[in-house]
Amino acid sequence: MRLPSAIFKDLENAGVLITGGGSGIGAALVEGFAAQGAKVAFIDIDETAGDAVVDALSGATHKPLFLHADLTDIAAIRAAVTAAGEALGGIRVLINNAAWDDRRDIDDITEEYWQKSQDINLRPVMFVTQAVLPFMRAVGGGSIINFSSIAYLMNLPDFPAYVTAKAGIIGLTKGLAGRLGRENIRVNALLPGMVLTERQKKLWVSDADATAHLTRQALKFSLVAEDMVGPCLFLASDCSRAMTAQSMIVDGGVA
Repeated sequence: MRLPSAIFKDLENAGVLITGGGSGIGAALVEGFAAQGAKVAFIDIDETAGDAVVDALSGATHKPLFLHADLTDIAAIRAAVTAAGEALGGIRVLINNAAWDDRRDIDDITEEYWQKSQDINLRPVMFVTQAVLPFMRAVGGGSIINFSSIAYLMNLPDFPAYVTAKAGIIGLTKGLAGRLGRENIRVNALLPGMVLTERQKKLWVSDADATAHLTRQALKFSLVAEDMVGPCLFLASDCSRAMTAQSMIVDGGVA
């Protein structure tokens, strides 16, 4: 699968910060923005995966910067964002992509499990954004893209903690958009459908599941991580300068 062929000239040399950039959709986003000539930093808890992404993109115009941090640690978030902003010379684009899509039935959910899910899936969206704001203000504005999911729209039974967080991201997106628009900072959400990352195929989605899901999609091909790159480039660029507080669904047309 190749990256989008469109060139967004305003993203050249722009400072871009991506959470969860070590694998899956996040790694595709790092590659996609680096291909636009952006200065990309990404945060991930997996050091091996993060180093591998950097090595794979060593020939980019601006070699991506990997920052190892645990996003459940607010102090670590603030330190990583500060390091990214200083290294990039500013941040114009933030993509809150990191997530933990674990499955657990309601009867098996403990207080600790519920809190862990929110601490990974929802809380960092707020505190990474808060830490980025001084850098966006310094460059006169920016674009924030928060990854939600169509999962919370589908009455799925297997992961109530996860879908609660993904629904909360929509509310947070709208609230932040209302507050930050006066500072020329746009905030939108992107809701992927079933994206066949290696993690999904290993843990959750069989070949039979993927085939069955295609019967519900208008587009008859399985989505992959690179399919999220083009929508994010659009939302990050001045092509979407009048868009904020919006939720963009990218699911192949699920009925």
